[in-house]
Amino acid sequence: PVLDTEDAWLSVEGPVSIVELALEQKRVHYPLVEHQFVLCTVLYATMRLSLKAVKPLSLFDSKGKNAFFKDLTSIQLLPSGDMDPSVLSLRQQFLLKVVSAAVQTLCSSQKDREVSEEDYFPFEKGKNWPTLAADLAQYLQISEDLVRRHYVCELYSYGMDHLGEE
Repeated sequence: PVLDTEDAWLSVEGPVSIVELALEQKRVHYPLVEHQFVLCTVLYATMRLSLKAVKPLSLFDSKGKNAFFKDLTSIQLLPSGDMDPSVLSLRQQFLLKVVSAAVQTLCSSQKDREVSEEDYFPFEKGKNWPTLAADLAQYLQISEDLVRRHYVCELYSYGMDHLGEE
């Protein structure tokens, strides 16, 4: 982009402006940032929902694992559309664990006392873990419908029929 400056600013001395520094930066490779975001979301869900026996890096193939340790400005080979069925199976199991843990946490907290999900997760107002899992399914090449069906089944199994019907 071309930045027009007024004549008065041309004679100013001092450090380089933030705008000029930002324009000098290399552009990031957005798919690589998105790939990092998926890993961060997986790690956060694992931590927040206290999921056991989850190996986050096992949800990615060798290209995906190598891409995590590269500079965000570099163009990296990211996983293609063809995935190993065992990796897809691990991803599916992980997403179903997230949904199950979220429903279990919500239901156990509501049975103890009448609280909403926002009260139980105070720093995550508006964060709906099953919806997040369905969104994450798109990135992990898993059917969103499968995750949503599992969510409804979990709601029914915990006696939350009114939510399951919605």
